[in-house]
Amino acid sequence: MATDIAEQPAGYARLLDEGAGAIAKVAAQVAAWQPKFVLFTARGTSDHAALYAAYLTEIRLGIPVGLVSPSAVTLFGARPRFEDALVVGVSQSGGSPDLVEVVRVAREQGAHTLAVTNNAASPLAAAAELHVDVLAGHERAVAATKTYTAELFALLMLIEGVKAGGELPADERAELERIPGLAEKLLADPTAAELAPRYRFADRIVTTGRGYAYPTARETALKLMETSYIAGLAFSGADLLHGPLAMTDPDVPVLAVAGSGPGGESMREVLAKLGERRADVVTIGAGMTIGTPAVDEKYAPLLDILPLQQLVLSLALARGEDPDAPRGLKKVTETL
Repeated sequence: MATDIAEQPAGYARLLDEGAGAIAKVAAQVAAWQPKFVLFTARGTSDHAALYAAYLTEIRLGIPVGLVSPSAVTLFGARPRFEDALVVGVSQSGGSPDLVEVVRVAREQGAHTLAVTNNAASPLAAAAELHVDVLAGHERAVAATKTYTAELFALLMLIEGVKAGGELPADERAELERIPGLAEKLLADPTAAELAPRYRFADRIVTTGRGYAYPTARETALKLMETSYIAGLAFSGADLLHGPLAMTDPDVPVLAVAGSGPGGESMREVLAKLGERRADVVTIGAGMTIGTPAVDEKYAPLLDILPLQQLVLSLALARGEDPDAPRGLKKVTETL
């Protein structure tokens, strides 16, 4: 897991150097299709990448977004009318049968389809009309890290490409070219790893964020559950105030992603309420407890997750667990 985490800056650079041309072609085709709405289908970590893409699609493209429930298609035999939709399957392995079936049925029912995977030879890639390869390479650990951030980066490149009609604008590419270097410096900061031992005896940890930061909160919670078997409870900052806030107290740690921009500013009220509850809060973002670079809010998920991955890894080791081989899990989960 440590090796996979360390490879992420190179993964960002690889997508810019080797993947930009192919992603631009896919973006041009999607732009030409002019879908009226976009539906994502994914599981686990990839579902969090899809959630990030959903925010990007609605905010940057102005296209309504939804999430397809695979069980509606695979268990209940539903055949929704998918005309005028783009259905996007996001999966690291591209091997989950339920996602393949959703994409197959969507295409049969009139949708345009796109797969985003780390395996160009996968069943999901074959089922879709278009494919984006996230080029993350072999991932050693069961808990996904570098494939997650590769999905984020590829989806960002794709959606910004669609907005521009294909090729990334020069100013957008220039901003993205900063990300690998920023990621490298961030991973060299020991702050997150040094904080991990304080949570050694925690049995639950709340994670929270709003907007672009919400997928980061959800992904962190999943990694806590996968590697340390801690109950990771992820809430949007808004939802946390609608009830779950009552469970927070000095014995319930909170990891709050609260950077800049509208989403980050909206977290100030959440942090104030957590302060009133005397919750044990660690903030993540520019100028926060775990400091991350001050970038446009849409880029922050590419960076904020990195120290949280390090925290999760260090916490698992502090608890005497093996984060490379979580109990009961394997690399490819095949849901039906």
